Amino acid sequence: MTDISINAAPPHPVRGNQKHLGYALMVISAAQLMVVLDATIVNIALPAIQKDLNFSPSNLDWVINAYALAFGGLLLLGGRSGDLFGRKRMFIVGISLFILSSFAGGLAQDQTWLIIARAFQGIGGAIASPTALALITSNFPEGKSRNKAMGVYAAMSGAGSAFGLLMGGILTDIASWRWVLFVNVPIGALVLAVAPFVLSESESRSGKMDIPGALSVSGGMTLLVYGLSHAASTSWTSKGTLIPLILSVAFLALFLFIETKSEHALMPLRIFANRNRSGSYAMMLTIGAAMFGMFFFLTQFIQDIMGYSPIKAGVAFLPVTVTIGVVAGITSQLVGKIGPRIPMTLGPIVGSIGLVWISFINANANYFDIIGPMMTVAAGMGLTFVPLTLTAVSKVELKEAGLASALLNTTQQIGGSLGLSILVTISIATSKAKVASMGIPASVGFNPANLGQLPLKARMIAYEVITSGYVAAFKVASYIAMAAVVIVLVVIRIKKEDIAAKKIEISD
Repeated sequence: MTDISINAAPPHPVRGNQKHLGYALMVISAAQLMVVLDATIVNIALPAIQKDLNFSPSNLDWVINAYALAFGGLLLLGGRSGDLFGRKRMFIVGISLFILSSFAGGLAQDQTWLIIARAFQGIGGAIASPTALALITSNFPEGKSRNKAMGVYAAMSGAGSAFGLLMGGILTDIASWRWVLFVNVPIGALVLAVAPFVLSESESRSGKMDIPGALSVSGGMTLLVYGLSHAASTSWTSKGTLIPLILSVAFLALFLFIETKSEHALMPLRIFANRNRSGSYAMMLTIGAAMFGMFFFLTQFIQDIMGYSPIKAGVAFLPVTVTIGVVAGITSQLVGKIGPRIPMTLGPIVGSIGLVWISFINANANYFDIIGPMMTVAAGMGLTFVPLTLTAVSKVELKEAGLASALLNTTQQIGGSLGLSILVTISIATSKAKVASMGIPASVGFNPANLGQLPLKARMIAYEVITSGYVAAFKVASYIAMAAVVIVLVVIRIKKEDIAAKKIEISD
């Protein structure tokens, strides 16, 4: 056998006008930011939505879940559609659906209307997000140019959640909750106007859509998230929890069976043969679980315990957004020189330190008590996202670039949903134990939305009880983040040469 390794251009040459690469990156990044921030921009507006559309507490969750389930459940299908029908074409389709459903959601007059609109937003995002990342591989040559583009893309992905909280607070305070949806329309329209002229189209591939696979994995993920969410509000042993979880296992097992037999598998299992890629997916699962929890609990702590208004709470997260962007930019410059493994190892360690630090908060904490831990966690995220993204798409066949990127986003959504459900359950259990230790009857509940109506003494007790649950969640989140470090050390073996330039290996 003779092995010849040479530096060469990517096997699928960049087809667009190289003068437009800067504009192409702006279009891709703007679209990704819009899709990612929509997962959080609605959070701060939920109280206003609840009051305006008369949502019950149990139904209000579906304003978030409808988007998350459609987005996470259909990402694989969205990535595959780009591979089969052309990434630029499907990118435009996804963004079009996203802005139309955003406009419809902003006009919602009842609960069902809004929930359906949010689900269609998720579908549009599931098409646009994986094709956006795949378009980087289609439009930017591998090496320095692609590394920089990945740095910008990763910064948008990482900062999107925090930026969503900021924008949600501002728009809710100065306009209306409807504008957290309407804001997508002008941004999306600008993306659609520019995209046809600056993005190059990938070649369409022969094949078919794996509809049975898509239905089984989407159904399994929906049931899994529903079961975990139900466990947080009731118990792990209730029928409403166990039956969905059992069915989710059956659906996901069916999905794996279909994928082993299907000629046009939605998720060819061979994509996991590369240990670096599989390790990056496992890392994203843990990072998503840990970081989603931080945003979820801190948002509530800042508003319900510290008493911040929506806009003030949004501004409080601004240092997080800035830190993620700055650190991700620096990391994108360094990763080509030192390789991905060092920042991939340091990132989760730094993030875990920040989560441990923030677990020392109490009911009397002020902003100066949380800003340091928040920025530490943000620095960890900025260190992690760039090398993690590069590792996930390194050496993937271009015909499956959409699938590889979709899996990365899917694992983040799954990790976030699973982790958040577990952390909420831990938080509630800890708060209940705190109530019992104080000799307060279990029938007495503490609803964060109604704390302001309690007498001062009862309110202070409620603050202490609720904060104890948040503290427990932050501690567990730090353990989850450290699991990512173990994955890097045990599984990841990528070198800087693997992302510096494309190599062609010829064997006979």
